[in-house]
This record gives sequence, C-alpha cells and structure tokens, in this order.
Amino acid sequence: MIDAYAAAGVDTAVADRGVRALVDVLRTIDTGRPSRIALAAGHYAAVLEIAPGLGLALCTDGVGSKLMLATALRRLDTIGIDCVAMNVNDLVCVGAEPVAMLDYIAVERVDAAALEQIALGLKRGAELAGVEIPGGELAVLPELLRGHPSPHGFELSGSAVGTVALERLVTGELCAPGDALIGLPSSGLHSNGYTLARSLADGRLDERPPALDGATLGEALLAPTVIYVRAALALLRSPIPVHGLAHITGDGVLNLKRLHPGAGFEIDAPLPVPGVCEWLCEAGAIDTAHAYQVFNMGCGFVAVVPGDQAPAAVELLSEHHPGTRVIGRVTASAGAVTLPGLGISF
Repeated sequence: MIDAYAAAGVDTAVADRGVRALVDVLRTIDTGRPSRIALAAGHYAAVLEIAPGLGLALCTDGVGSKLMLATALRRLDTIGIDCVAMNVNDLVCVGAEPVAMLDYIAVERVDAAALEQIALGLKRGAELAGVEIPGGELAVLPELLRGHPSPHGFELSGSAVGTVALERLVTGELCAPGDALIGLPSSGLHSNGYTLARSLADGRLDERPPALDGATLGEALLAPTVIYVRAALALLRSPIPVHGLAHITGDGVLNLKRLHPGAGFEIDAPLPVPGVCEWLCEAGAIDTAHAYQVFNMGCGFVAVVPGDQAPAAVELLSEHHPGTRVIGRVTASAGAVTLPGLGISF
C-alpha cells in the first residue's frame, strides 16, 4: 500500500493478510462453554464479560524497531514508557480503566545495567498511566536474538488489563455525522513507522536539522510516546458523551476507520506536524498522503464527541495536553477518511 514503507521492509498489506490468517483460526476456539467475548479482536482491545455487567479489557503490544534506535544511541531509559503507552492508550479506547500491565523482555545476553534502565522507563510509564506492573517475564534467548550490535539484542513488549462497565463500553458505534473529532498532540513518531524512519536516518542521528529546534535527529526520534490515559479517563468520567476514542498508531489516520465502518471522518484542521515528521518526509521524498498513513503527523489520539459538546471536551482535555483542539468531524461518507485542505482522501 505504501511504497516507501514496503521498500524499507514493512509491507502493511502483507501484514494485514497475516493478521487475518491468525484471526481466522483463533476465532474457531471451542472452550466447551458459551463465549465470554463482549468485544472481539479488531478494536483497540478485546473485552470479556467476567461478571454480570462487568468487562475485563485486554490488549498486548510492543515497542518495535524503535528498540534498535535506543540501542544504537545507548539510551534505554525511555523505551519502557513507550511499552506502557502502546498498551494503555489502546486499552482506554474501549472505555476501560487500565489496572495493570505485565512486561515481557527477551534478551540475547543478560545485562543488569541495561535492564535497570528499561525498568526505569517502565516505572515512569506506569506512574503516568496509573497502573501497576506486578510481574513479568525475562527470557534469555542467545540462539534466537541477534542485536545491532550483538550481543545487545532484546525485545520489549507487554500485556495490559483493565475493567469497564459493559453499559459504558466505548465501541465507536455511536459516532454520527456532525460529531466533532478532537485531536490530542503527539510528541513525535511515538512508536510507529520506525523501520522507515531508521532507514532514512541511518548515519545521521547526530545531525541537528533546523526543523528540530536544536535537538539531534536521534533525540527527536527517541521522544517517548505520550500517555493519554488520565485525559481520556477524565473525559469518560465527565458528563460529556464520548462516542469514540482512537489511538493513532500504525496506519496513521486510517485508525479512525476502526471506530465505525458506517461513518466517515473529515479532518479539515489537522494539528501542527512535528519537525521530525517534516524532516522524514523531505529526506525520503514521502508524499503527504503516504505520510498520513504511516506516521501520526502530530496527532496521537482522537476523541469523538457530539458537536455541541466540543468546546467543553477541548477545555477538559487541554488541561492534560495543551494544544488539543477540534480537527474535524464525522461525516456520512461510510469508510472514508479525508483531509480536504491537503487534497487527501482514503
């Protein structure tokens, strides 16, 4: 679908087919009792009914090839934040309150100092999200993992759980024409698109492009993922109706399509594009339409609320994330995502 990303080694169309192959088998699991599934895989988190009216939300995710960048720069103290963020930001999208996360770390060789740095990031991320990390797993896999450089290879991922009253489940099905799309700013690339980003930044991580306001390219690329949980929970606990919540990760603005297949989404006032995204697009000659399908382009999270509730929602969310604003609206064009000011339509 996206030539630059495929050329860098990630073909999203092939990946989508792989996911479908997994899901087609897993959905046939027979436990011998009625299913507890209240919200199936395909949304940001799965939800099981564990008691009458009570749902357990679950999701799992990792940091991806941003780990290779952190290793190259010898900066491992923030990637734990990314790991927590990629999980809890998904979890809250179904209206769940994240409770805990378990981490999984696989290493080529045990390095206690490196693991301590990873733990510092996990701790900071957990505190920002208000979750506990009561346990996890460390696997030593020298025959499976090879670092860049070796023997410093490792993988970091996690699984998060939360609870949600099933009557307050947020699925996106309430999204309707006229609803407002409220965008919350990102800190940069967050944890997506790094196979492409690294291919463009190779050998240039110490450069200080003018667009980065004095930061090196490596520093800009390592900026940790923003954790939106406290803001989202404040919105969910307010009187403002919440029709949808979207974590903008891989696939960029196309993540909005996960909310409601019968709705369209028009972004006519996109948030400012971070300098690191501008640099990557210029360095890789990536056209704007493709960039909005790979990177978050400055918007890391979207809340959907009734149009007349937008001012109150913006005020509330801005207390946590300055720069939050209305970026567009829900339309009746089923399955379409458009950025009319940029001439983009998906």
